[in-house]
Amino acid sequence: MTYYEAIKTVHILGTVLIFGTGLGTAFFLLMAYRSHDIDAIRVTARHVVIADWLFTAPAVVLQPITGALLMEQLGRPYNSVWFEAVALLYMLTGACWIPVVFVQYRLRDLARAATSYDALPLTFHRLMRRWIALGVPAFTAVLVILILMVTSIGTTTSLGRFG
Repeated sequence: MTYYEAIKTVHILGTVLIFGTGLGTAFFLLMAYRSHDIDAIRVTARHVVIADWLFTAPAVVLQPITGALLMEQLGRPYNSVWFEAVALLYMLTGACWIPVVFVQYRLRDLARAATSYDALPLTFHRLMRRWIALGVPAFTAVLVILILMVTSIGTTTSLGRFG
């Protein structure tokens, strides 16, 4: 395996982890919440927090590093429309994901303390709505980044203002 292939493999695996963990945790927490089963909510909320730290966080750190290494290997300019779009979408994702991490901790703690679904405080339900409201743009941004990564649309179009 060449250096380029190794970096590309790590980058793709990071993308899969971010996309897959995000989609999986969102699906399972939303389904647990909709079930009104406090035990399911409690366990799922706890596992979502763990999954974010085990899978999402390391991938989030590696993506810009492997992405920059790939750009260098491919000779792609940083002053392209593609790079600016990816960078902005990545920052949007981070701006949504960081608060989501704190929301997930709070959801986990509130679910742990509740004796039943009906005993969940209104704060829990508000936080679930916030979690969804932050998750939709973050997930959409990751999906668009994935499309840009695969298609390379805009990689040859220079912005001019950086060069």
